[in-house]
Amino acid sequence: MFRHKGKRRTHIHNLRLASTLSLTAGIVNITGVLSFGILTTNVTGHFAYFSEEFVLNNYSVSLSFLLFILFFLLGAFTSNVLIELVSRKKPAASHALPMLIETSILVFISFYHNPQDQPFQIVSIACALLFAMGVQNSLVTQISASKVRTTHLTGLFTDLGIELSQLIFYRKPAEIQRLSGSIRLRLMIISFFFIGCVAGGFLFGIYGLKTLLFAAASLVVAMFYDTIRYQLFHIRA
Repeated sequence: MFRHKGKRRTHIHNLRLASTLSLTAGIVNITGVLSFGILTTNVTGHFAYFSEEFVLNNYSVSLSFLLFILFFLLGAFTSNVLIELVSRKKPAASHALPMLIETSILVFISFYHNPQDQPFQIVSIACALLFAMGVQNSLVTQISASKVRTTHLTGLFTDLGIELSQLIFYRKPAEIQRLSGSIRLRLMIISFFFIGCVAGGFLFGIYGLKTLLFAAASLVVAMFYDTIRYQLFHIRA
């Protein structure tokens, strides 16, 4: 799901990428909300919170929301820089370092004591999770040529609404096939994000922050999926 790019990339590759990493984002999202009451997979709401606190002269609180936004941006920036650097020498492994960074962050935080009454540590952990989600979103966007995004759903629902309406007007077989494939991809992302949130909610009641280990595990599966399939193909051949 990571090795194929450009013309070699198919709809199936994007479906696999979307399902695995949307599940990860859903788990991270609900874990952040239940642990700290903070959205940790996107920044849209943080702009509103930043503006509210700034207008109310709560500058220290508004600064924390600004940090959330900037760390997501920093994660996206870092991810693409690493992809560009590695792809010049080893294109097939360009995804490995961003995935390793994201996985390491999730594993590290999962063993961290939940600091309910320590605002600085809460902000630090939230910044780290937003950085990790920025890394992931940049990675999947770059690899899929902007066809897959896994950490937020607003744009997906907008695109889904547009494409569902287009099914009414575009009736040529090629157009229907294109729209059906795109709709299926968006529904896959939405469904697995939802599954991740629900499953993560149940798991959080048992494991607390260690729920992030399940998100990390899905990343490990994604990282080694191509390698395992490649080896199985050659064994069968």
